[in-house]
Order: sequence, then structure tokens, then C-alpha cells
Amino acid sequence: MNQTNTMRAVVLNAYETTPQLQDIARPGAGHGHVLVRIEASGVNPVDIKIAAGKAAHARAVLPAILGIDLAGVVEAVGAGVTDFEVGDEVYGMAGGIGGVQGSLAEYASVDADLLAVKPKNMSMREAAALPLIFITAWEGLVDRARVGAGKTVLIHGGAGGVGHIAVQIAAAFGATVYATGDATQQAAIAALAAIPIDYQAETVEQYLARHTCGPAST
Repeated sequence: MNQTNTMRAVVLNAYETTPQLQDIARPGAGHGHVLVRIEASGVNPVDIKIAAGKAAHARAVLPAILGIDLAGVVEAVGAGVTDFEVGDEVYGMAGGIGGVQGSLAEYASVDADLLAVKPKNMSMREAAALPLIFITAWEGLVDRARVGAGKTVLIHGGAGGVGHIAVQIAAAFGATVYATGDATQQAAIAALAAIPIDYQAETVEQYLARHTCGPAST
């Protein structure tokens, strides 16, 4: 176990430059926070956009440690935290935006409300790949669209990051799910309980007409 007061982290010092591996001060577990020893990190498109200086909405503060998703082991628990103990395996969205340290480091002090206990049947890498894409799909389908039994859902890019999670959420809520992908992705989409559509073989108008009652009359 690393007992020093430093850690390694991947630091973005300037936009449009390559992030650098550096030794920096290791954070502590502040009030309401958990210090996580990071075992796996997720890199998402927003991290690439931040590094390129094209994500003003992320409110990055340089130098920045990017990475929103993580999985790891609780190293220390701050005051006011009751849901976690040292040694717990956890995952969640750490930060990486708004000046909050992200997950591309050996340790992170994470708001306990942003973490959950990692399911035992998931590896650290699997858990670290899940939070942002799952929340994106959940917000669109459940919080906004109110997906449920009797509804029909079309998901573009059903084999993609957000797409393959969206397919499973919609199916779990009882919806009839269609999902687009290329010819090589049809079997994978079908395995997720969606009806696959090869978007390269048909136009949007063609597959919508084939899977619905056809174009509306005027």
C-alpha cells in the first residue's frame, strides 16, 4: 500500500497538448467524501473534447485531471460518511469537470453520494466503463421519455457505448426495442433483446415504413 503523500496522475496542463504523467499531492478524505484507490478508470468522448479545448460546458480548470468514471477500493472514509467502509469495492462518477479531480490518477477523493458498492459479478474494468453511459441512457429513456411496457423505442447506434445500455434499459422496462447498426453488429444487437436494423441496407424512410404501419397519410 502506498503510504506516501504523493500519487501519480495524468495531468492536462494546456489545451491541445498531450496530458502528462506527473507526481502530485495525494488527496485526503474530506467531510462527506471517500478516498478511493482507483483500480480502473473510464475515458469518454467528453474527456477528448475537454483536452481539445472544445467543451466549455465542462468548466474545466487547468491543470486538470480528467476522467469521469472510476472503480476502486475505499482507502479512507471522511467525516459524515456512513454508507461505506475501508475495503469496500465501489464505482461511480468521480469528477473530471468543473475543477473537480477526475479518475485518471491513483487516488481520488470522491463525494460519497456519487459512489455505489460495486456488484460482485462485475470486474473493476467493467464497473468503470458503466456510470456515465448508463446515466445518459437512463435520463433519456426513464426520466424524460418514461419508457415502459406498450411503448416502442428506436435506438440509433444500438451496439455503441450509450446505445447498448439504452437497448437493455428499454427492454428491461418492457418496451419493444428496435436498434440500428451495421451488418457486423446485427447479431450483437439481437442478443441484447432488440430487433436489429441495418441502417446501411435501408434508408430511414424504408425501415420506418417496414416496421410501422407505413408513412402517415395526408
